[in-house]
Order: sequence, then C-alpha cells, then structure tokens
Amino acid sequence: MRALKILIVENHQDTLVFMERYLEFKGHTVRCAPDFASAVTDLENHSADVLISDIGLPDGSGWELMTRATAINPDLYGIAMSGFGMKSDHERSLAAGYRHHLLKPFLPTELDELLERAAAEFRDETSGG
Repeated sequence: MRALKILIVENHQDTLVFMERYLEFKGHTVRCAPDFASAVTDLENHSADVLISDIGLPDGSGWELMTRATAINPDLYGIAMSGFGMKSDHERSLAAGYRHHLLKPFLPTELDELLERAAAEFRDETSGG
C-alpha cells in the first residue's frame, strides 16, 4: 500500500497517541491535532491525503471541519470517527464530504481497509484510471 499523509483530529489524548503510533508503524506520515482550530491551521499549512477526524470536537464539529477542509483541499479523503451511530449521523458525515463514517470503538483492521481504499483511489487518479 502507498504511504499516505494523514491528519488525525481527536481530542482524546490516549486515542490520538495510539492511532498516531499505529499508523506510523504502518508506514504513513502522520500529523495530529487535538481540536478544530489546530486542524484547520494544519490543513492550511501542510498537505494531507487523508483526514481522520472525530465528530465531537471541543471547539466545533467534525462535520464543520470536513466542510472547511475540502474548501482547502478538494481531493482530501475523509474518514469520520464517532460514537454517534444513527443512520442520520452517517448521512450527515457523507453530506459533509467524508467518504466513510467509522463507529467507535472500531478495529484497527477496519481503518486499514479504509486506508487501502484511499490509497487505491490516489493510485487510480495518478495512473489515469
């Protein structure tokens, strides 16, 4: 799998550290932000292939973040993480621009599968297919 540049936005420190270490172990370049404002600043100053964001942030929602993020980078591949699992939550994530809505807690293999899909999309775009 192609290494991806990933921004993780999560205000729960233990979750953030685990995800950062796990994804770096998998060979990805990872940056982290604990809140909406930090994430926007990061996206304005650094490129990213994938945004993995919690929906419930202390200073905004992940839905608002994805809308803002795609205004900065229209090709950003978004994966929402949330404890909100109603059908309307999934629909709202997709409407905001996320490609997927992971329900917490999720298995690392579920995230791996979604990142494989993201890498495949980037590969298809660069090969013209």
